[in-house]
Amino acid sequence: MNQTTALTVTQVNRFLKSLIEGDGRLNDIIIAGEISNFSGHYRSGHLYFSLKDESSVLKAVMFANSARRLQFRPGDGMRVIARGRVSVYEASGQYQLYVQDMQPDGVGALALAFEQLKTRLAAQGLFDQERKRPLPACPQRIGVVTSPTGAAVQDILQIISRRWPVAEVVLCPVLVQGEKAPGQLAAALEALNQEGSCDVIIIGRGGGSLEDLWAFNDEKLARTVAASRIPVVSAVGHETDFTICDFAADLRAPTPSAAAELCTPELYAELDKVRAYNRYFKDKAEDTIAAMRQAVDLLVRESPLSRPEAYMVQRRQDLTDLTRNLERLCGARLEEGRKALALASGKLDALSPLKVLARGYSVVFHEGKAVRDLEALPSGAKVTLRAEKGRREAKLL
Repeated sequence: MNQTTALTVTQVNRFLKSLIEGDGRLNDIIIAGEISNFSGHYRSGHLYFSLKDESSVLKAVMFANSARRLQFRPGDGMRVIARGRVSVYEASGQYQLYVQDMQPDGVGALALAFEQLKTRLAAQGLFDQERKRPLPACPQRIGVVTSPTGAAVQDILQIISRRWPVAEVVLCPVLVQGEKAPGQLAAALEALNQEGSCDVIIIGRGGGSLEDLWAFNDEKLARTVAASRIPVVSAVGHETDFTICDFAADLRAPTPSAAAELCTPELYAELDKVRAYNRYFKDKAEDTIAAMRQAVDLLVRESPLSRPEAYMVQRRQDLTDLTRNLERLCGARLEEGRKALALASGKLDALSPLKVLARGYSVVFHEGKAVRDLEALPSGAKVTLRAEKGRREAKLL
């Protein structure tokens, strides 16, 4: 074997790569298959997966610049149609499909992306009914986020001016179609919330195809709508059109014109209500005044105000009776107190030690205390003898 003719591994892989890439039939092919072993590199944005059918598997990669254009999220088990080129990755000697574009097989990419995003946001509670806020009954300022040149803004302004001309319209002109539209729509909502410049917000546009309305299916816009402190009414397209923005909003209107009607009361109907309230409160006030007048008349007829002299005579008699009763009660209470005092004095006098001394007894004191047992005192102890009349010092033998 002549080693001078040996090829390196790199040379072989490079040669195979040149053969495959030189075959024009493999430079732009369309392949249908089922995704397996799907992996998305979160930092680079590249997608790595395999396409398989009943008997074979083909490695595939989709770089970030192509993956960003996808309108749906690929995943294992999903059948797709991929377009790309076949080449060899020299480092591993493995040939693979370099995908440039990919579509779901059997369902539109936009429709699939719509359902995927709707399901994911619903699972996060973004569409829960508990998050919905009621619209103000009589808004003073109405924010409108839409295209300044479309028919939708004219319909909204016309209906507001007809139904509720007292409201001020705060118009935020934005793009409603194209790549820049979702960012402008979200920014307009955030600006209205930061400034607190309106009581309710209408966001929307006129009808169109699914592609035309796609700006209102943006995830960031949906989260901005759900996070708005100001109630949001979504009015995108016609009655049969639904967008993610509709589900995130506090209220969905079938058309921009309907949104203007939902956000505004009818002026003349409100004036009728005011007139009805005015009549009601006027009637209540008149009834109250009449009842109070009747009560005053009755008081004047039945009270002492009608016969003041008789009233004074009766009050004087009542005062005299009260005075007599008070004197009687005070006298009885005073007599009871005297009797109780005499009884207590008698008992106290009977128990007085002076009475005992008056009968010829005396008391012996030692150091200020009465002596009960003379045997307890030592000989020579000084004591005090107290009789009824006088006291003397003594010394025990």
